[in-house]
Amino acid sequence: MQPSARRGLWLAVIAVCFFSTSPVLMLWADPLSPYEKTFWRMMVGALSVLGIALMQGSLPRYNYADPVRFLGFGLVTAVHFLGYIAALNFTSIAHALTITYTSPIFVTLFSALYLKEPVAPRKYLGILVVLAGIAVLVGFQPALDGTMLIGDGLALLSAITFGIYSVMGRSQRTTYPLLTYAFATYGMASMWMLPGALLTWTSSGYGLRQMLALFLSGVVPLGIGHTLYNAAIRHTHATYVNLIATQEVTGGMLLGMLILGQAPSLNALIGAAITLIGVAIVLL
Repeated sequence: MQPSARRGLWLAVIAVCFFSTSPVLMLWADPLSPYEKTFWRMMVGALSVLGIALMQGSLPRYNYADPVRFLGFGLVTAVHFLGYIAALNFTSIAHALTITYTSPIFVTLFSALYLKEPVAPRKYLGILVVLAGIAVLVGFQPALDGTMLIGDGLALLSAITFGIYSVMGRSQRTTYPLLTYAFATYGMASMWMLPGALLTWTSSGYGLRQMLALFLSGVVPLGIGHTLYNAAIRHTHATYVNLIATQEVTGGMLLGMLILGQAPSLNALIGAAITLIGVAIVLL
């Protein structure tokens, strides 16, 4: 393995350690709306990246055509994070994370379509295994109801857009420096969320806990974690980076159990395990 690819994998390992704090921090920000949570998370993340860039003496610079391009990048990013954050309001951490992290399947497919990276026929077996895992996780859930189905659907939307987000970031690795790309993408995502945040503003919901959770969610899993993720996919194939990122499922469920008391059911654990096996078949 080339040193650059190895570096990308290690960056992904570090990134997932920061990712795993995300679900707990987002639930700590209740009762704020998903639009508010997403807006503040993206805004704080953009400012934290800008702060890092300023400390490095590399102020992001753009040309006249860049805002139009980043409108699209920001929209995909906003939908990914909104879908994931909203899913936590309707379903469990175990469901939201497991379904969101079917995203490597979409990364693999979109990489083949957009980046012209081939998909071996055997990898489609992994897709079927992932679908079986989701069936166990969702279809055979004793507590499954309409609300949980909404959450699972939002998590699936988050997974699809995470696939686009990953391929999108990799495709721009030679066009923009990392911090230039991350700052504009996160910042534009926050602008897409601003109207929704204003329409669903929870004026009485901004206590110390919520503000601290929003600040930390912007700095830790996004400003540091996702920026390291974007750095990783610049060094190695996006699907391998995404496979490592799936371990947020493990970290998030563990933190949810230890901090919030959300112990995953045996059904959820079996479904999550099957899904991750399918992901591994696709990517290995």
